[in-house]
Amino acid sequence: MEIKKIAVLGAGLMGHGITQVAATAGFEVNMRDIEERFLSSGMEKIKWSLGKFAQKGRISEEDSKKALERIKTTVSLEEATKDVDFVIEAIPENLKLKQQVFKEIDGYAPSHAILATNTSALPITEIAVATNRPEKVVGMHFFSPPQMMRLCEVIRGDKTSDETLNTTIELGKKFGKEVVLCKKDIPGFIANRITTAGSNLVAWMVYNGEYTVEEVDAAAIHKAGMPMGMFGLMDFVGIDVGGSVAKFMDERWPGYDMCPLLKEKIEKGELGVKTGKGFYTYPERRWVPLDLPLEKAEKFDAMTSNYVNVNVAAELLREDVATAEDIDKSIKLGFNAPIGILELADTIGIDVVVSKLKEFEKKYGPFYKPSPLLEEMVKKGELGSKTGKGFYKY
Repeated sequence: MEIKKIAVLGAGLMGHGITQVAATAGFEVNMRDIEERFLSSGMEKIKWSLGKFAQKGRISEEDSKKALERIKTTVSLEEATKDVDFVIEAIPENLKLKQQVFKEIDGYAPSHAILATNTSALPITEIAVATNRPEKVVGMHFFSPPQMMRLCEVIRGDKTSDETLNTTIELGKKFGKEVVLCKKDIPGFIANRITTAGSNLVAWMVYNGEYTVEEVDAAAIHKAGMPMGMFGLMDFVGIDVGGSVAKFMDERWPGYDMCPLLKEKIEKGELGVKTGKGFYTYPERRWVPLDLPLEKAEKFDAMTSNYVNVNVAAELLREDVATAEDIDKSIKLGFNAPIGILELADTIGIDVVVSKLKEFEKKYGPFYKPSPLLEEMVKKGELGSKTGKGFYKY
């Protein structure tokens, strides 16, 4: 199906970024929000961003001008969607709100139009039931900021058709994105499902008094090459953002058990850089690089979260949710990681990962039981690079 005109619902951080991406790629775009002030703010940010791109030579001044000319704004949902081929919803992560919007746009958009939701975790299938075209509803998860990040997850709902899926994948590629396919509608999809599990365990370790925030971040910075640390990164992104994903996972993923550490911070309004305090303090509400001494890094195993993340990734592979290549691409491009999670597992050694997971299972419960796929690989001697075969061949 040929896509010529697109509606983007929302002019916030994700909405205006997606609008910019679509317009730069040559599509006519209707950007819609509920108030003119949000649209004005979104357009100002698009102009600034395109100006920066032109200044750095990423696009020409002429292309920047043409991209702006392709964007129309409106507060009317009907006006935004009545004559488009593709809708990308980028409103707040609230299931009931998304269902209401999808019910409305189903009545306005042409019958051939595909309706996509830019959600990081919410179920595509439950959003689709609000429409009379569930086969034309799909997940299209961009990473923040969309105009900079190369990854786009496309997620299949229970009733999403092959045509809808293929059209969405091709559109993502026309946007200049590296597209990964999540074949099943599971909580967190690929990237967020993998990373939230390990982060949650580390949060529990801190909450239980096994390690301090500084010990974890010092190890992450000095041993694992994470420039912001784990908790520093949460402060930078916003503890409420990570907390909303964790809360959703807690509700939908048996055994996940969200750590109270994040809940307590959110209840206190200590959300990180934007509030001046999170796990660290920011007097000027600006990110300040963490200055943690090397000796603080000695106690905590910086690979802890990765052992758990490997386990989740192995289950995604075993259950045919995604390919090994897409799993690794999602981690590298979604989180600017130098190596994919399955590539990392092959480097560590599958036997080492399984041994650590068994320790976690014994201490923290059955959620951390090693994936049958990992157990089978150990039995076969497929331990990674050291044996010539793991998730990949060497």
